[in-house]
Amino acid sequence: MTEDIYQEHILDHFESPYHKGHLAHPTCCHRDKNPLCGDVIELQLKIDANDCVSEAYFDGKGCAISQAAASILCEQIEGKPVSELKDMQAQQMLDLLHVPLTASRQKCGLLAFKVLKTLVYAHETDEPQA
Repeated sequence: MTEDIYQEHILDHFESPYHKGHLAHPTCCHRDKNPLCGDVIELQLKIDANDCVSEAYFDGKGCAISQAAASILCEQIEGKPVSELKDMQAQQMLDLLHVPLTASRQKCGLLAFKVLKTLVYAHETDEPQA
């Protein structure tokens, strides 16, 4: 029964994602893919003058886990300072999913997190993002 609730959490975010789409004028954006399965995630952030994420949007395609993880991540990071996101660990992202993943499915669950980490470090060093 508990596992059904967790799977429902993933399906809810997959079917009704939080902030799926595009920002008109993002501060930074990055896109990456998992070449093994074809999942693609683009993350767009608007970072305010206090160096906090004021808006987070994603777009992409792929399995329910990759898309739900991006939705969950966007919801989680809004309002957070970039410095806090820099310290975020992969296990924290996996914990947000509330469902155990096999090693191969962890790549799906961590794709948006990987994109976020690239954005955070690029923003910090003011490097252009791809």
